[in-house]
Amino acid sequence: MTIKKVMVIGAGQMGSGIAQVCAQSGFDVLLNDMNKEALDKGMNRIEKLLARSVEKERMTESDKEATMSRLKPSSMLEDAKDCDLVIEAVVENMDVKTSVFQQLDEITPKHAILASNTSSLPITEICAVTKRPEQVIGMHFMNPVPVMKLVEVIRGLQTSDETFTKIDEMAKQLNKTSVEVNDFPGFVANRVLMPMINEAVYTVYEGVASVEDVDTVMKLGMNHPMGPLTLADFIGLDTCLYIMEVLHEGLGDSKYRPCPLLRKYVSAGWLGRKSGRGFYTYD
Repeated sequence: MTIKKVMVIGAGQMGSGIAQVCAQSGFDVLLNDMNKEALDKGMNRIEKLLARSVEKERMTESDKEATMSRLKPSSMLEDAKDCDLVIEAVVENMDVKTSVFQQLDEITPKHAILASNTSSLPITEICAVTKRPEQVIGMHFMNPVPVMKLVEVIRGLQTSDETFTKIDEMAKQLNKTSVEVNDFPGFVANRVLMPMINEAVYTVYEGVASVEDVDTVMKLGMNHPMGPLTLADFIGLDTCLYIMEVLHEGLGDSKYRPCPLLRKYVSAGWLGRKSGRGFYTYD
């Protein structure tokens, strides 16, 4: 089976980024979202990013037009009926994701691979709600997708070698570097990153240093491109909290306990950049 047509479900920042890199790499792509406003915003985001690439001479106008011609909006899951691969990038909630996969299992052709962009949820559990568990896999892209080179390819217990090989090959076609990861809470990226962010929040919570000084230590002392609290605001504090809860529950170790200050900020609606306020204030 050759992957030619791809549907990406969820037109947010991650989903639109995945759709963009797939279309740029020559795949026919449907960007799907039931929310028309979100879908329009996602399509516009892609066009703006491509236009910026043309301005910076990273691609030609004809390449931009060719990419957009391969990209179509979709508001119905039924449009996946002739897709070879579907990549789900909806909200990080197991009930929502399993509902999507159950529907896709009925809609998509028998050969289709179903992938999840989940950053922390168990692929094995997602596999189990379908009648094709050997064709279900995790593809965890990094944000922002058009820039970041890494894709974590996560095998569920039931994922076949053939499915893994197809997705590994596709990652190369997308000009990404893939790493094979087994199905554990947080995989590799978030199992390492999120406890660091959580510990940075604890240093503020316990009065060790200010938000700005914690970020300065990690930037100038550890050569990180951005501080952990700036990064947390970029990711979304609600997402950080959710992943810490998955790690804490899944691994059963108190070192993954989310910081009370992180919980308090999320309860207050201070979610970072997307809400205008997190550890920093944004216009």
